[in-house]
Amino acid sequence: MHGGDIYRNCVSLDFSVNVNPLGTPETVKDSLHKAVELCGCYPDIHAKRLKQALCGELSLPETFLAFGNGASELFPAIVHAVKPGKTLIPVPSFSGYERAVHAAGGNIRYLPLKRRTGYLPGEDLLEALSGETDLLFLANPNNPTGRLVGKEYLIRLLDVCRRKNIRVVLDECFIEFCGEGHSLLGELKTFDNLLMVRAFTKIFAIPGVRLGYLACSDTELVGRIREQLPEWNLSVFAQEAGLACMGQETFLRKTAAYVREERRILAQRLSRMGFEVFPGEANFILFYSEKNLFESLLQQGILIRDCENFRGLSKGFYRVAVRSRQDNERLAEALERV
Repeated sequence: MHGGDIYRNCVSLDFSVNVNPLGTPETVKDSLHKAVELCGCYPDIHAKRLKQALCGELSLPETFLAFGNGASELFPAIVHAVKPGKTLIPVPSFSGYERAVHAAGGNIRYLPLKRRTGYLPGEDLLEALSGETDLLFLANPNNPTGRLVGKEYLIRLLDVCRRKNIRVVLDECFIEFCGEGHSLLGELKTFDNLLMVRAFTKIFAIPGVRLGYLACSDTELVGRIREQLPEWNLSVFAQEAGLACMGQETFLRKTAAYVREERRILAQRLSRMGFEVFPGEANFILFYSEKNLFESLLQQGILIRDCENFRGLSKGFYRVAVRSRQDNERLAEALERV
């Protein structure tokens, strides 16, 4: 279902997961080492220090926030709290949304995004928002396409959904890789139907730690979502690492600039090899090939994401992360050998 299966494959380079190519900040690593001394204690069940720090960082009240063991824990908690009759999911997109709705026994309507538009939602999504829809899942930028939707369109979408009593789960787990000015955090107080989900996992390269959060101005709903989460769902490691992730503006700007340049270089290299490369802004690239690349690259110790099992895609679609220049070169050379 997902990338990153290094446990059942012999892998020297993992391009199947999309984490920061600059790696984990040293301050975050230090915090994880120090957290070892806290292992004999239960973690703070309210994550008070982390919550206060994040509220200061985002300029939001504490009542707007709920934390999860990664963003993936929050999606089913949202669905169980909202209890939607019908959920709309544009595809291709992250399979976790579908899994969350199915786990709650909900009904899903899928909106296939068009290949000719690079899988970017437009008027087709607005027209699909019927009165029967209770919940909409949308990622910005989208996974696996990497497409970033403009703020003007998203605000229009939220306004339409508010008039039709549709709640919108906006997944911004990859937003920091796209640079500043793209997030809808500033619209939370305007739209109480907006449930924003973000994660520390990808941008700070700590997928093994598991830490995500939800932000929403409907505080009554946030309370119901918290009730769906287990006690002590954030370990001492997650809470200490999260605290160390605060105030990392320089690291974030450096990451966005690095990804922008390395993505451009890698995308050009893939295009020159004859692959169909889809436009995007995230720290990964979706492309299409007639050749069976997954097994051929795995034989060279390189793991990529075969996207055939994404609803809305088919055999021949692949996703690769943007890694360091050296790693990207190794990937390109391996693809040329294939």
